Amino acid sequence: MIVPGFLLVLVFNYGPMVGIIIAFKKFLPSKGIFGSPWVGLDNFKYVWLMPDISQIIFNTIIIALLKMVAGVAVPIFISLLLNEVRKVFFKRAVQTLIYLPHFLSWIILGGILVDILSPSSGIVNQILVFFGLDPIFFLGENQWFRFTLIVSNEWKEFGFSTIVYLAALTAINPVLYEAAEMDGANRWRQTWHVTLPGMIPIIVLLTTLSLGNVLNAGFDQIFNLYNPQVYETGDIIDTFVYRLGLQQAQYGIASAVGLFKSVVSLVFISVSYYLAYRLANYRIF
Repeated sequence: MIVPGFLLVLVFNYGPMVGIIIAFKKFLPSKGIFGSPWVGLDNFKYVWLMPDISQIIFNTIIIALLKMVAGVAVPIFISLLLNEVRKVFFKRAVQTLIYLPHFLSWIILGGILVDILSPSSGIVNQILVFFGLDPIFFLGENQWFRFTLIVSNEWKEFGFSTIVYLAALTAINPVLYEAAEMDGANRWRQTWHVTLPGMIPIIVLLTTLSLGNVLNAGFDQIFNLYNPQVYETGDIIDTFVYRLGLQQAQYGIASAVGLFKSVVSLVFISVSYYLAYRLANYRIF
């Protein structure tokens, strides 16, 4: 049973790692990977001298961190609200509706967002104009683009993440609620002193594990939504590598950037698993 998964990882994850050596070469497609001349660390030096690299790294980190914070806070809040719903049919209907966007690709959602956020014909800006406000170019103004990324990403993912926290709520002993009620605690006090402490282990676990994605700001989403007007606040490492490697054919430099990101991500993943073990007693084996 392990063989298919092992072959999948071997072919698509470990096999392509041979291409890492491109980061240390001046890659020429006519000579291939092994025939291209070595340049040592010149590709890395070139990348660090590029004027936009610091802004790109900052964009990647800030977008990823904001997504991590929203990805923890919003599902917790929604799961607490759903936990108070007593109508089972309504509760299940809401759960189904909010996690459906998770199964749609960013190609589909990107097209939807472009339409509803259009400054001329989008429904969002039509509502703003109706209330006497000026239309906003959400996907074309730097001050709004990050906000749009965070909100749209959370709209897509919070429903699926809510399921995890709802599952954690079912593990809380009902006797604790009965004891709190006998002590005079209302629903708010029960939530604060029973529900939230019962969710702490899973909150700590998911938060620490998410540290491994600190350099993954979401290529699919940003690639389908960004444009040259918002490079200042929306360009991230993954989109930068895409332009360097596939559009400008600077394969060695693109590989150097990708290798740098992989090494840093490996460090963060190692730290996140260590913290998950120390704080939440989470173990891989």
